[in-house]
Amino acid sequence: MTVSDWGDWLPTAVADADPETVAIWYLGCNGFVIKGSEGTTIWIDPYVGLGDPPRTIRMIPVPFDPEDVPESAADAVLATHEHTDHTHGPSQGPILERTGADFYAPDDSLAVAFDDENWLDSYDISESQFTEVAEGDTIAIGEFSIDVVETQDADSTHPVGYMIQHESGTIFHAGDSKPADNFADLGEEYDIDLGILAFGAIGNIPDKETREPVRTKWYATENETIKSASDLQLDRLLPSHWDMWKGMTADPTVLHHHAASYAYPQALEIVEIGDRVEL
Repeated sequence: MTVSDWGDWLPTAVADADPETVAIWYLGCNGFVIKGSEGTTIWIDPYVGLGDPPRTIRMIPVPFDPEDVPESAADAVLATHEHTDHTHGPSQGPILERTGADFYAPDDSLAVAFDDENWLDSYDISESQFTEVAEGDTIAIGEFSIDVVETQDADSTHPVGYMIQHESGTIFHAGDSKPADNFADLGEEYDIDLGILAFGAIGNIPDKETREPVRTKWYATENETIKSASDLQLDRLLPSHWDMWKGMTADPTVLHHHAASYAYPQALEIVEIGDRVEL
């Protein structure tokens, strides 16, 4: 773990913010902070690790130290799946410890926390802060109602997505999902104001054991991302994850061309690490 050279300005900005509707900050990778007009603050997949060089090399700055998150700046932390850049003790344990926030995650993510990384012994947190979620569940966190929905990510053992509903609108965080059979149904069921979809290149990544380059696809391509956005009938598409790993970085502005002939998404929301957008 490295120390952020951004200081504490980002978690302080979250704590100090007073949004009229819902504010969303992009943490890079697939991490986000969502804060509602009543102050409820949810972190999704925050990750400040460096990866596993030379296989996975972080290409963006570490935007905050988890020890700098103020007590008032986190009510819950959500994980979409078990991969280390989504469920990571050094990134999320200190947030839970400092704020007393609850951690919501599917079973395989909890296995990482309890068995692989032993968060309970590493941080001053209790088992009561952890809640297992599964597809079909609805969880209430302050002013938000969150439906846990099915997603499609063959690289994960149990991925989920979060349909985050607020009186101001609905945000969908799909984790690292590729196009899923149920997305068209979700698009009919929900009026999604902002959809977050992972997007990236297909690159040559060193094998875990041999370290030889292997053609690797971890995220949806341009056409797959727009298919998902179209099926979900997104008002605004916010692509994520394209900035993170060497060999997997991509240009999100190309999605304008791929989306041009589709009714959805109606708009493309391009953000960089540290940016804030509003519902």
